[in-house]
Amino acid sequence: MKFSEILRQFGDAVTNHSLTSNPDQDPEITGVAAIDEATIGTIGYVESAKFKSFVGNTNATALILPQDEKLQALAQERGIVWLATSDPRLLFAKAIALFYQPYRPNPEIHPTAVIHSTAKVGSDVYIGPHAVIQQGVEIGNGAIIHPNVVIYPDAKIGDRTTLHANCTIHERTRIGADCVIHSGAVIGAEGFGFVPIRTGWFKMEQSGYTVLEDGVEVGCNTGIDRPAVGETRVGRNTVIDSLVQIGHGCQIGSGCAIAGQVGMAGGVKLGNRVILAGQTGIVNQVKMGDGSMTSAQTGIHNDVAPGEIVCGTPALPYKLYLKVSAVYGRLPDMYQSLKQLQRKFKNSNE
Repeated sequence: MKFSEILRQFGDAVTNHSLTSNPDQDPEITGVAAIDEATIGTIGYVESAKFKSFVGNTNATALILPQDEKLQALAQERGIVWLATSDPRLLFAKAIALFYQPYRPNPEIHPTAVIHSTAKVGSDVYIGPHAVIQQGVEIGNGAIIHPNVVIYPDAKIGDRTTLHANCTIHERTRIGADCVIHSGAVIGAEGFGFVPIRTGWFKMEQSGYTVLEDGVEVGCNTGIDRPAVGETRVGRNTVIDSLVQIGHGCQIGSGCAIAGQVGMAGGVKLGNRVILAGQTGIVNQVKMGDGSMTSAQTGIHNDVAPGEIVCGTPALPYKLYLKVSAVYGRLPDMYQSLKQLQRKFKNSNE
């Protein structure tokens, strides 16, 4: 693909480019690469002047750059064609899509798939080997059901949604359009509901629903539980990493990003555009407001205000956490100073 063709594909997202001053320099681009691993024929990117040294050393033929004239001039000096944009990372993601498309099987139903006679399967659907579609299931148009997927009774799968191999969709689950459920994920399994009694625990049946709105993506081996009553809901365009546990009755807003190994107890409520870093843990019934964020390994025991960034266990506001962290490393010296003061005070009173 010629560099000029990439420019055309990106359209108005490109604010400037090297062909403006040198239209004859229009190399063939054969792929994408990280700037520090790029080879001749590839296109890479940098987000800011912080990565100037990479521009000076890369073997890339083309670069996606920020709106930084110094970086653009450096690329020009090295004979690297470039384009400038307000969001280089986003444009690089779009560049990847020009050269790579994920595997998408042609519509067919494999003869080893087991599909109940009451299931409703839309048009242009792929159902792979040994998939099991139970009674009352509804599958939308253009859906992809990879091998060994199991869909329990009364589940509904939206148009163009992809269920990767070996994921399990339990009863009373509603998955919207254009969702992606990765391998090993379990959607709508029974929530962890038990009532203590004298002899142990009485099981509370989980009769509610699990709802994933349109455009949700769920990573490998993630569990999203079904509640006793009501519903567990994940808002549209929320992305969830691998190995995440979302407890029964959680309500997650739209546009959230949840990193690996996050754990939410039952009844947690996240607003829109909430970001949870890896290994964040949230106790039951906590509410996090729109646009709030956590750092890695944050333990949240109380509500978090909209837009607030919290860190640590127990969670503290970001600025306070930085002050506490600075003191933490000095605690041994402070302890020794305290002991000396205690000895002096004791001696002065004897």
